[in-house]
Amino acid sequence: MLRCALIAATLTVCVASAAAQVQRNFPATALRGELVITAPPEILLNKRPARLAPGARIRGADNMLVMSGAAVNQRMLVHYTLDLQGQLLNVWVLTPNEAARRPWPATPQEAATWSFNPDAQTWSKP
Repeated sequence: MLRCALIAATLTVCVASAAAQVQRNFPATALRGELVITAPPEILLNKRPARLAPGARIRGADNMLVMSGAAVNQRMLVHYTLDLQGQLLNVWVLTPNEAARRPWPATPQEAATWSFNPDAQTWSKP
């Protein structure tokens, strides 16, 4: 019994440390912004009213899904994509390492004029 508990604890530590080391790859369409969920599906994106799209996915810094109701009134630095109607579709809450990657476009206009390196997950200004 003690051996099984020890093995389970070791596996948990290994899985947790492996998950912490995984680099998330963001699409070139991902923009950076500040998200506050006010009353789902209503949100503030960069201090402006917006909506979560039906089927929106919010991934926490640990890359696990976060329910919008569990994150009400929290300020989060995120990368996000929009659907065709301009609603928030995919959201990734940034880790400190991801947030340190600069520059990262905050508007579609910036993304259209900057260059994205998907392998390094970095942007460069012209």
